[in-house]
Amino acid sequence: MTDVPRLTRLTHHGPLSDARAAAIVARLAATRPRTVLDVGCGWGALMLGLLEAVEGASGLGVDRDGDDLARGRADARRRGLTDRAEFADRPVREVTGPFDVVLCVGSSQALADMPGGLPEALAALHRLVAPGGRVLLGEGFWEAPPPPERLARMWPGAAAADHPDLAGLVDAAVAAGFRPGWVETASRDEWDAFESGYAADVEEWLVAHPGHPEEEATRARLDAHRDAWLRGYRGLLGMAYLTLLPRAR
Repeated sequence: MTDVPRLTRLTHHGPLSDARAAAIVARLAATRPRTVLDVGCGWGALMLGLLEAVEGASGLGVDRDGDDLARGRADARRRGLTDRAEFADRPVREVTGPFDVVLCVGSSQALADMPGGLPEALAALHRLVAPGGRVLLGEGFWEAPPPPERLARMWPGAAAADHPDLAGLVDAAVAAGFRPGWVETASRDEWDAFESGYAADVEEWLVAHPGHPEEEATRARLDAHRDAWLRGYRGLLGMAYLTLLPRAR
């Protein structure tokens, strides 16, 4: 679907409001970081916001999606941050630290084999962050135990073991050598805004292109995603944003 606009309604690739993002950036900027790493950065909206807030800070965003990286580079040019923001197509496991701030929002799978790899991902984040630095971890958790009939509506192979509950997520971070400096979770409104924005471009494309050769397959894909959201994980899958402080080892 090369002629379909892609995710243009989203500022962040996840259930994150502008207000929450601004508060997170302000909290991280108060530590005056010089170096920032964005793991699985997408187009790096949080990283660019942090670089704007901290004069002289530099950032490295790594991802494997060329379209997202191109959008990030274009946003950096627009915001006058080209000389301080690098967007690289490379595996994050090849990156060595330390960095003053490490952002990992919805991207822990880049650091470990998931599901079940959360301890490995947290250990990698601990290695990447500098002493006295901060990690922002955006990670899924179960708001309530998911019943089998709801799991069957989610992603292929979805299982209760895919995520901990919120307490278990925080416990895992503590066990990995962090202290939880700030614990917050996405609201239902943030989730609904994200899911609607995720689909909006394609929904409008479908209405404007009846009879297109890709119409049927596109509609089926979008309907399946909406069903997984509304009949599967809505109200069960949460997103936590943990600001983590590394302890010395």
